[in-house]
Amino acid sequence: MSKTVLITDTDSNLPAHLVQKYNIRLVPITIHFGEESFTDNIEIQNSALFERIDQTGKLPSTAAPSPAAFASAFQSAFEEGAESVICVCVGSKISRTYESACVAVEDFPGRKITVIDSEYVSLGQGMMVLAAAETLAQGGTHEEAVDIIHNHMGRFHLFGALTTLKYLALGGRVSNLAAGMADLFNIRPILTMVNGKLDLLEKVRTHKAAMDRMVELITQSVGEKPIEQCAIIHVLNLEDAQKLEKLLRSKLDIPGEVLITDFGPGLSVHTGKGFVGVVILTKE
Repeated sequence: MSKTVLITDTDSNLPAHLVQKYNIRLVPITIHFGEESFTDNIEIQNSALFERIDQTGKLPSTAAPSPAAFASAFQSAFEEGAESVICVCVGSKISRTYESACVAVEDFPGRKITVIDSEYVSLGQGMMVLAAAETLAQGGTHEEAVDIIHNHMGRFHLFGALTTLKYLALGGRVSNLAAGMADLFNIRPILTMVNGKLDLLEKVRTHKAAMDRMVELITQSVGEKPIEQCAIIHVLNLEDAQKLEKLLRSKLDIPGEVLITDFGPGLSVHTGKGFVGVVILTKE
């Protein structure tokens, strides 16, 4: 067993079976409904999250893990025999998670802890962690696992589509009028990663057009580069996730299994129910 332990936050959207397979430690994002707090994907999942949002008409807030939460994860790893820790965090332009992990390291002088700003989100971040986990499982060193994470940066392509602006309106990011008009005219915003943040790219009309446009955009973004890995993320929308996989396979040479997983509560509060997206890692 590797003496290096991998730690990441729940914005990595890693499926439970892979977390268990590689013994990856998760530090959760926190969801706040007023005075009540829930840990992302541990105490609350998307189904309960959006049931509550739709009942109350209010969006919860999210909070990065505290330095104490990371310190607890580091301490637990060392107590269980780890000689070193690699911690991969959601992009620092999205959350203060990376900052919290860096503060926590100060409590462990002399310990070997590498904290990495993934500069990404969801399964882009998650794929970095999985690549490092596979490196360690094959006997790789701490340094080799860190190198493979850095090697993945700059090779991701992410596009996603919202089904409604309702949840952006609840969060104050667009007006209720704009959201109502968008729903009336069947507008589907498309998102992508821009300078380390998930941001609006363009708007198209109709659900089918949004799915087709996502495939067109990812195909253009990938270009002639071979695809190494593909994943699909969604918020309570497995049907569209499976449709998107079929559309992608019809246009791109996608090797192996496509990982389909939830866009977890720490992120889904910002996109809303029905969101579907794709993350592709291209080869060097």
